[in-house]
Amino acid sequence: MAAEEPAAVHWLFGDQLGPHFTDPARGGPRRNAPLLMIEARGVFRRRRFHRAKAHLILSAMRHRAAELGDRVRYVKADSYRQGLEEAVGKAPVTVHHPTSHRALRFVRSLPSVRILPARGFLVTHDEFRLWAEGRGTKQLRQEDFYRWVRQSHDLLMEGDRPAGGRWNLDHDNRQPPPRGALDLGVPPPYRPRESDIDDEVRRDLDRWSRDGDVRFVGEDAPRAFPATRREALAALHRFAEHRLATFGAYEDAVLSGDPTMSHSLLSSSLNLGLLDPAECVELAEARWRSGDAPLNSAEGFVRQVAGWREFVWHLYWHFGDEYRDSNVLRHRGALPDWFAELSPEGTDAHCLSRTLEQVRAGGWTHHIPRLMILGSFALQRGWEPRAVTDWFHRGFVDGYDWVMVPNVVGMSQYADGGRMTTKPYTSGGAYIDRMSDLCGPCRYKPSVRVGEDACPFTSGYWNFLHRHRERFERNARMAQAVRGLDRLRDLDELLAQEAARAE
Repeated sequence: MAAEEPAAVHWLFGDQLGPHFTDPARGGPRRNAPLLMIEARGVFRRRRFHRAKAHLILSAMRHRAAELGDRVRYVKADSYRQGLEEAVGKAPVTVHHPTSHRALRFVRSLPSVRILPARGFLVTHDEFRLWAEGRGTKQLRQEDFYRWVRQSHDLLMEGDRPAGGRWNLDHDNRQPPPRGALDLGVPPPYRPRESDIDDEVRRDLDRWSRDGDVRFVGEDAPRAFPATRREALAALHRFAEHRLATFGAYEDAVLSGDPTMSHSLLSSSLNLGLLDPAECVELAEARWRSGDAPLNSAEGFVRQVAGWREFVWHLYWHFGDEYRDSNVLRHRGALPDWFAELSPEGTDAHCLSRTLEQVRAGGWTHHIPRLMILGSFALQRGWEPRAVTDWFHRGFVDGYDWVMVPNVVGMSQYADGGRMTTKPYTSGGAYIDRMSDLCGPCRYKPSVRVGEDACPFTSGYWNFLHRHRERFERNARMAQAVRGLDRLRDLDELLAQEAARAE
C-alpha cells in the first residue's frame, strides 16, 4: 500500500484566524497539515495605519500562533514572498481565498500555491454569482439580496414569511437618542485584558517607529477589541445577553458621552476571522425566539451581518478591482492635513471634531458617525474618493480593502453614480441635530446656512446639491431635495461663502 502523500503546508493570512480556517470538514486543509503564518512588516510600511489597528492585527496573529503551538511556523519577514521562500521554498502550499484583489493576484502568481474556497461568509462566490445572474438587467440591491439570504439560510423566518410579517424593520430602528440622556444606560461592551503578547507587540511597534521604519497615525490605548477566539466569543455573548435588546431602536443614534451605544463592536472580530457570521446571527435569532430580545433588535443585527456585510464582500469581487477608481462626480480635492492626521482641533464643527477624536483615540466609531459625519463631510467638500477610501481603510481597526472600497466608493462617496445605492448619503445639520446631542455645544447652528453661525454641514449640503444639480434632479430619491434649491433666497450668498471656505 502506497504511503500517503505528505499534506501541503497551509498558509493562514492575518485575517484568517478562527478555527473555521483550519477545519477540513469545512473546506479547510487536510487534518494535521502543517500551518504557516507570515508577519510581513512591509504591509505596515506601505500604508500609514492607525497604531491601534496595527497593534490589534499583530496581537491577534501572535496569539493565534501561540495557540497553535508546534503545528505552526511563524515567520517574521519583510514581505510575504520573502517569508514563503524562507519557510517552504518551492514546496506546495494551500491558502484560503484572500480578502483583497492585491493579495489574490499575488497568490495566483505563485505556481506552488493552491487556493481553497473563501471562508468567513454565509454566501459563497458561486452562490452570489448565480443570484446576481438571476437578476438579469436589474440593479443589484442590498434589500433584495438580504431577503434572499434570509430565505436561503432560514434566518428569522416563520415558514416562507419573515418573522413578524415584515422584512425591514428600519422604521423601528431609527429613533433619536433619549432626550437629555448622557448614555443609554446599558452594560458596557466586553473589554479584553492585555497579555504579555500585547506588551511584546507594543515594544516592537515602538521600536519600528523610533527607527523610522514604519509610521502610524492615532493613539495606541489599551487594546479594546478581541485578539483571540476566546475573547471574541466572550464579546459576542456579552453583546447578545446584555446589549442586543437595546440595539435596534437606537442603532442610528449618536451620543457624545456614549460612543459605543448598544453596538456589538464585533466587526473587527468578524473581519479577523475570529468569529463566523453564522454563529453571530444564529445567536441573535435565538435570543429573539427565547423572548430575551425584541424582533427589531435581532433583525437590525442580522441585517448588518447577513445583509450588509455579505453584500459588501460580494460586490467587492463582483465589481472588480477597477471599481476603486470610480469617480463619476469628478471630485479631486485633497484631504486637509488636520483630517488626515486625525486632529480634532482642526475644525470648529463639534460633531466632526468629536468624531475625529474618537477615531484618533481608538480607531473606531459606529456606522452613523462614519457615514453621516466623516463620509458626508468628505462628499460635500468634493474630496477625491480613492483618497477618502484609503483614509478609512488605514484609520479603522475593522477596515480592510474589501470592506472600505464598496462602503466608501459606493455608499459614502457615491462615486459609482448609483451602481450600489440609489442616492448619495449626505444631509444638512438638521439630521445630525435630530439623531445626536452633538449640536448643542457647537459654535454653529444646524438651522443656519449663511453667516458666522452657518453649520458647515447645512451649507455644504446645499452647495453639494447645486454643484451636481443636473445629475440629481433626475434621481427620483433626490429630485425633491434639488427643487429645494429654488426656494433658497440666499443661494448666491451661500455659494460665495462655500467658495471662500474651500480656498
